[in-house]
Amino acid sequence: MAGPRLGLLRPSRSVLLLCDLQERFRHSIAFFPEIVAVAARVLQGCRALDVPVVVTEQHPQVLGSTVPELGAQDLPKHPKTCFSMVVPAVEAELRANPNIDAAILCGIETQACILQTALDLMGRGLDVHVVADACSSRSQVDRAVALGRLRQSGAFVTTSESVLLLLLRDSRHPRFRQVLQLIKEPAPDSGLLPLLGGL
Repeated sequence: MAGPRLGLLRPSRSVLLLCDLQERFRHSIAFFPEIVAVAARVLQGCRALDVPVVVTEQHPQVLGSTVPELGAQDLPKHPKTCFSMVVPAVEAELRANPNIDAAILCGIETQACILQTALDLMGRGLDVHVVADACSSRSQVDRAVALGRLRQSGAFVTTSESVLLLLLRDSRHPRFRQVLQLIKEPAPDSGLLPLLGGL
């Protein structure tokens, strides 16, 4: 009999997915600057730990490019029109890393692209860690309900600091001090606290 899913993260078996953090959303998504700042520190931590990264852009001809403050300028961007990030190019990246069993998910919008990406990834057998302080929506009601729905569906709803410490596992890790610099200060407030009663 299989044991419970524990949601462990190992750098060699994880992937970070950054969903649609684009210019056109800058003024419509609640807490957008904070969400991008938190996603950026997750990205920096994953880079330090050699976790592969996938970035998508929703209909970039209309919605613009990924915002520069994310720090993903050097990474390829996969355009999409469907809500899920799991488009053929992303599936190809996942197949190229057959050892991956966990996905870390940041971006927008929680009730649309984040939810549908998580469901698609879980349907493929991956554990999905949704970084709640790095995901938002235009509506905070949609954000809160979607986080609850993700948990009901089996995703691990977590925070940026928890994800990075799970990847590290040990203060003797050779990259510990590098990651510690990212989490020494608490993550920017992305309005999550009022939503936690429903989670």
